Amino acid sequence: MFDHFVVPNLLPAAPEIFLALMASAILLIDLFVKDSRRTVTFALSVLALLGCAAIQLWVAVPDVTYTFSHMFVADLMSVLLKLLVYLTVIVVLFYSRAYVIDRGEMNKGEYYVLTLFATLGMMVMISANHFVTVYIGIELLSLSLYAMVAMNRDSLAASEAAIKYFVLGALASGLLLYGMSMIYGATGSLEITAVARQVHGANVNGNLLVFGLIFLVAGLAFKLGVVPFHMWIPDVYHGAPTSVTLLIGSAPKLAAFAVVIRLLVSGLLAAANEWQDMLIIMAVLSMAIGNLAAIAQTNIKRMLAYSAISHMGFMLLGIVTGVVAVVGADGTVGGDISNALDAYSSAMFYVIAYVLMSLGTFGMILMMARAGFEADTLDDFKGLNQRSPWFAAIMMMLMFSMAGVPFFIGFFAKFAVLMAVIAAGYTWLAIVAVLFSLIGAFYYLRVVKLMYFDAPTDETPIRAGLDMRLLISANGVAVALFGMFPQSIMALCAAALVYSHFPH
Repeated sequence: MFDHFVVPNLLPAAPEIFLALMASAILLIDLFVKDSRRTVTFALSVLALLGCAAIQLWVAVPDVTYTFSHMFVADLMSVLLKLLVYLTVIVVLFYSRAYVIDRGEMNKGEYYVLTLFATLGMMVMISANHFVTVYIGIELLSLSLYAMVAMNRDSLAASEAAIKYFVLGALASGLLLYGMSMIYGATGSLEITAVARQVHGANVNGNLLVFGLIFLVAGLAFKLGVVPFHMWIPDVYHGAPTSVTLLIGSAPKLAAFAVVIRLLVSGLLAAANEWQDMLIIMAVLSMAIGNLAAIAQTNIKRMLAYSAISHMGFMLLGIVTGVVAVVGADGTVGGDISNALDAYSSAMFYVIAYVLMSLGTFGMILMMARAGFEADTLDDFKGLNQRSPWFAAIMMMLMFSMAGVPFFIGFFAKFAVLMAVIAAGYTWLAIVAVLFSLIGAFYYLRVVKLMYFDAPTDETPIRAGLDMRLLISANGVAVALFGMFPQSIMALCAAALVYSHFPH
């Protein structure tokens, strides 16, 4: 029975194995921690993520490596995105520390363990080369997040947000599974590289494939939070504890980007004519609804939720125009690979820039919050300049960057995507994107106006630990510095895609 069993190469998955073991160990160790601040659990969680980063660099090779019967792929794109995920989650833990300690019902070992399991889910999503692996990664991330949203059991808003998130998430998972089963029926395989060969060879059941694609794209759109599958985002961002909103609004975007690239670009590129228009419609609607709905919000977390919808719509433009560059009107794959690479790397750059800006913005909300006070309405930012000129300046840089004002990282992220859109011949799409960005600038600049021109409603000095102050400052300065020198990240994104499981 075991004659043909081949022991898989475990090295490419060493960071995942290490994190799974560490998360399980931390869960047990926490039972014996008597410290109410959970310092040991926090420190071990950060060390586990640093250990993952070290192992990731140690096992990284420039070649594309498959293991677990081609279900898991290790390439430079996965290495770069995973390192960014570790860094993002470490920053999330530091930003959340004081907030979690102030709210005793959240200051439990489970908070840190669930964060690590969510990170593990993201890692699996990034390295998935099989539809089942993608699904396992998504569910591991989603189930951890559902539990984290509901952690503050005394909060009605959090419980309501968790139920909405769970019900809609289960529906999206069902759509995703249904789409995957149809694609299996059409191609006879669930391995992404094998599906790509079958679709490219045109020996598939066309109608079944199109139906499968519709369900697959719907499921992915929910995970990205783009229109019309965006209903959960404002409620979850608003209802969840701010430290959990910070996690949901940052690292998972990197994993979702990887899944879209793996499934749609690596696996179903030859069927691009079937899904390209769906993505364009979702991108335009996301930018429209996201930016227009954000104007009406008085709660900054809801405002940032709608802003996230518009940003993900913008990112989709990069992926769509990359596909246009390599897929001809007749559906054949040829075209200009360098244009496609520019478009995909601009989408990747956009996600990285968005995560950096999102971290800083939610970090500012967390820094201003204290026990019994959430600091999540726009009015809480009134007169911030009089309370702390430095942190008002940091928030202003973050808002300018989100709005796409030169010369911050957000401007170059938008600019790179727009250049890719124009290069693909979609000038009208670029004009639409610019118009909605101009509308979006209003609600970001409103925050700046409140900080600098309104009288403060709360004179309490901002109390935050040195680690929090240094990290927020570094975060704000990074948004400005990478805006002046965006080439380094752009080159990194392009190199990661060139040496990856990517159609050349």
